Order: sequence, then structure tokens, then C-alpha cells
Amino acid sequence: MNERTDLTALKTDPLSHPLPVAGAAAVVVGRNEGERLLRCLASVRLNLDAVNGGMASRIIYVDSGSADGSVAAARATGAEVVELDLTRPFTAARARNAGLALLEQGDMPAYVQFIDGDCELDRDWLATAKAFLQDHPRAAVVCGRRRERYPEASVYNALCDREWDTPIGPARACGGDALMRRMPVVAVGAYDPTLIAGEEPEMCVRLRAAGWEIFRIDAEMTLHDAAITRFGQFWKRARRAGHAFAQGAAMHGNPPERHFVAETRRALLWGAVLPALILLTALCFGPALLLLALIYPLQVARLALRDRNRPRGTALVQAGLLTVSKFAEAAGAASFYWRRLRGGPSRLIEYK
Repeated sequence: MNERTDLTALKTDPLSHPLPVAGAAAVVVGRNEGERLLRCLASVRLNLDAVNGGMASRIIYVDSGSADGSVAAARATGAEVVELDLTRPFTAARARNAGLALLEQGDMPAYVQFIDGDCELDRDWLATAKAFLQDHPRAAVVCGRRRERYPEASVYNALCDREWDTPIGPARACGGDALMRRMPVVAVGAYDPTLIAGEEPEMCVRLRAAGWEIFRIDAEMTLHDAAITRFGQFWKRARRAGHAFAQGAAMHGNPPERHFVAETRRALLWGAVLPALILLTALCFGPALLLLALIYPLQVARLALRDRNRPRGTALVQAGLLTVSKFAEAAGAASFYWRRLRGGPSRLIEYK
């Protein structure tokens, strides 16, 4: 099916429209996910059939140029497939919008589960999440615990699993996997397709500005397969995050939101400003002042000592990676500023 990105215009008053009665649907996005995609689609089908009470369960799979047979495999499962136009840059935001646009045709669901194709939905997630939204009429988005499928496979996967372990309760943002009310998402313009990362937190800024709430609940949601086994993958993922921080701060960095401002400042301070100052000081006053670089191992030690939930060795390794990631994040932020100065489009940063 050809890509379609126009979304029905709705009023932005959060409670100005009654909820549709067509239950829940899902939008799955992916590229070259292979067996992971089949697991994802099967888990989504199981969840939708459990909550839709006999109604047809629509699953939209949006493919970003796969070359591994994902399109045919998804169609074979009964999913509706949207293939993105190859002549335009791919982004997850663009893919999610294309899936959401297809849902605007025919019976429109009250709820949409967004999920990445490398994730598997917990069998009880959708029933739990839907019940939460029904009990909380101001909640537009609910997400739960995302876990890494193979955290023991690499230190990078383990760090991702730590990243997903976020506080329970009202939240400022969600990640790529979440159950959402369709109408408020459409009403605020859905995802910004120009963002190469950080599209969910940015949309949550607009949802909260429109009077909606975001929640994280104490429930298992998805298993995610990061498949990060090499330092180069870790570096690219961190660089992408830095780009997202800088772009988000440029869009919503003014008070009171201050979106991604602190994250951008930390990346630039540790990854660019301090190294430049240390090098400049050493050049001006002597190489002995390169010892100022000891601030980095001290920062690693500080972060490790703060982490009381993990063995000391694990905490040290993860603290070291978090510190190193600031250099990659600074590079990502710099690439955003350079792109904006030149007026060119952002380019997708893929780590797998």
C-alpha cells in the first residue's frame, strides 16, 4: 500500500470528542527485523484479539525499505502493510504517521498501540494499559516496563535495559512503545517527521501543552532486542541521542518546558567544552595541565558510587560508558547545529 501522511484535523480540546467504539489497533514500524518482526506481529495479534471482544483487529506494519522479505512476511500474517517512499529520507516518526494515517480510513480505533518491530508485546500488556486509560480520562499515553531480551549478551544491551528502567507515575514523555488515545495524538499533529530521533518526547510536549497527561505504570510491556554487540553501534546510538537532544532543545527549550536543555548542556560540557578547555590550558601553560583530564575518571567513579543497585564492577563499566557517551552525544549535537547552519535536512543515524 502506498504511503499516506495526511491526518484528519481534529479540535485540540482534550475532551471535546466522544471516544470511538472501534477498540484498539496497532502500528508497527521496522526495517530488516527478520524473525524479530514475526515475533512482534504475533504478540500484537494476541493482545489485540484479547481486548477487542470479537471485533476485527487491525495491525498496520510500516516498512522503511527492508531487503529481507519483511514486507511479504508481514502480509502473510494478515497485517496491512505500508511501504514508505524510498525517495524520501526514512524516520521512525514518518513511519508512525503513515501507519496512523491508514487507520484514519474506515473504523477509527479509540486506542493505538505503537511498537517497534524489534520488540515483543507482553501478553497482558494491552488489557492492562487499556484499563488504565479508561480509568484515567486525562491520560493520552501509557507505557510500562520495556526490558532487553538479552541483557547478558553485551554490556551495551545491559546499559539499554538500565535505560528502560524509569520511574513509575506521571511522566514527561514516553518511548517508541506505548498505548495512546488516537484522537489527541491526531489533534496535536502526531509525530514530527523531520526528527531522526526523540520524536516521542517531542510529541509528548505538545500533548501535555494541550492538557493531556503521560503515565508510566508498573506493568510489563515489551521485550526489546537492541542487538548492540560492538562499540561502534553504541557510539552511533549515543550520537543519535545527542542530535535528538540538540534538536529538541532548539524546538522547545524555552521556559517553562526546557525540553532536552539539561541533556544538551551535559553533552556539550563533558563532550566538547571541557576537553577543549583542558587542551587549550595545556597548550598555553604547559603539558602538565593535561592532568586536568583526570576529571573524567573521577566522574566515572562518582557515577559508579551512586549506583548502589549493581555489582561494583558492573557499575564501573556502565559509568565508564555513560561518560564516554557524552563525546558521542556532543558530536551528534554538533551535527545538528552544522546541519541547521547550512539549512540541510537531518540524516538518519542507524546503529544496526
